Amino acid sequence: MVGDALTVVTHPETTPAAKTVLICEDDSNLRTLMRLTLGDSYRIHEAADGNQALELLESTDPDLIVLDLMLPGRSGLDLLGEIRGVGGHERTPIVVISAWAHSDEAAVAAGADRFVAKPFDPDELNTTVADLLESDGDRS
Repeated sequence: MVGDALTVVTHPETTPAAKTVLICEDDSNLRTLMRLTLGDSYRIHEAADGNQALELLESTDPDLIVLDLMLPGRSGLDLLGEIRGVGGHERTPIVVISAWAHSDEAAVAAGADRFVAKPFDPDELNTTVADLLESDGDRS
């Protein structure tokens, strides 16, 4: 449901040092699939639109953001530009996920670190997130 943001803290066995991932996706079923794909290794926070994502960005200070491009109210590309302009988040790794044809080039040009096409392969998303977090978001 659009506008229905929720914040989910993963299972108790998540270590205090677990990385925090912010998922911004308007489709609640896809948010759930992304959360289940990433598993119990991360603290997951979820936003259904760009405004909620910006609020959670400040309150949760995520280590990585998974961002859909087609969001209600503002595009994910606009949100990506805003995130890159927020102090302290210029280097936060961002994985853009979208079904838009040829949006990979636009996303990377706007500051995304990686692009994953929808429908996404769970293994590809999991590997992409893990690789970026292990490299501390090295944007090389």
